[in-house]
Amino acid sequence: MATEAQGESGGGLEFHPMDQFIVSPLFGDGGVAWYTITNATLWMALAVAAVFALLVMGTAQRQIIPTRMQSVAELAYGFIYKMVEDICGKDGVKYFPYIMTLFMFIVFSNFLGLLPMAFTPTSHIAVTAVMAFAVFIAVTVLGFVKNGAGFLGLFWVSSAPLPLRPVLALIEVISYFVRPVSHSIRLAGNMMAGHAVIKVFAGFAAIAAIAPLSVVAITAMYGLEVLVSFIQAYVFTILTCVYLKDALHPHH
Repeated sequence: MATEAQGESGGGLEFHPMDQFIVSPLFGDGGVAWYTITNATLWMALAVAAVFALLVMGTAQRQIIPTRMQSVAELAYGFIYKMVEDICGKDGVKYFPYIMTLFMFIVFSNFLGLLPMAFTPTSHIAVTAVMAFAVFIAVTVLGFVKNGAGFLGLFWVSSAPLPLRPVLALIEVISYFVRPVSHSIRLAGNMMAGHAVIKVFAGFAAIAAIAPLSVVAITAMYGLEVLVSFIQAYVFTILTCVYLKDALHPHH
């Protein structure tokens, strides 16, 4: 009661760091259904538009001396292509378009979420889980299509002593089915945590005595979040490559 009274009188400091993650309808004030156009829908669409602008429009008129957009697009292309080739081998290159799409969508969603008043789709487990389970199902199906029952060799540690192999096989099976959970939570958790901390520091900026320290902290956290936004997209992508390698070469 005292807190409410203090807030009503204007003497208290009230801020809600998690409000920025609320999914709300873009038009109207009704509930959110599966077909509702929300703020998450808008920012995911903006991420797709940004990817299209960079990779399609930015390279539509390719030149020997590239423009800045063409240089960025070529750098991203080469970076992901080399990652796929190094981890998965030549067999994995045919799946490069899917992995490239994943990386570009995640990295643009993360970066756009750093804009003032923006919404970060990748801070929601619902978004990251769809991508993670899509990868999990795709590599599992691919593993059986490419290797048949031999794909089960992924769970049988032939280099271990024979008495330990059943135990290790059980551990491998559990860890395999936990993959989509850890794959999705890692990305969503890191994006949510960083944005929440920035919002907390922004709330303290209203207190004159610590406002300068708060601004410094916000600046430092913002710089860190720029780095984290790229790193988390990279981690999600490189784990996808590792899972793809397991599907293509389960005995390696």
